[in-house]
Amino acid sequence: MAKTRALLTDTEREQIAGEHGDNRKYQAASRIRRRIDEELTTDVEVLQEQHPQLLEELREVVCNPKGINASSGGE
Repeated sequence: MAKTRALLTDTEREQIAGEHGDNRKYQAASRIRRRIDEELTTDVEVLQEQHPQLLEELREVVCNPKGINASSGGE
């Protein structure tokens, strides 16, 4: 089965890391912000109504990510 993206594409991950310059980093951040504000919000609403258990799994991953030290702020 092919690997799918969650929120960021592989290229956007590189751009956010600054591997393609500041302009590309800014553009990627803008695209990702739009996805969060528009698409992710809608997805959360659907999960809340149709599959609360999946929403809880999403919250667990977002709020308690494995391998990220809470004191580091994720950066």
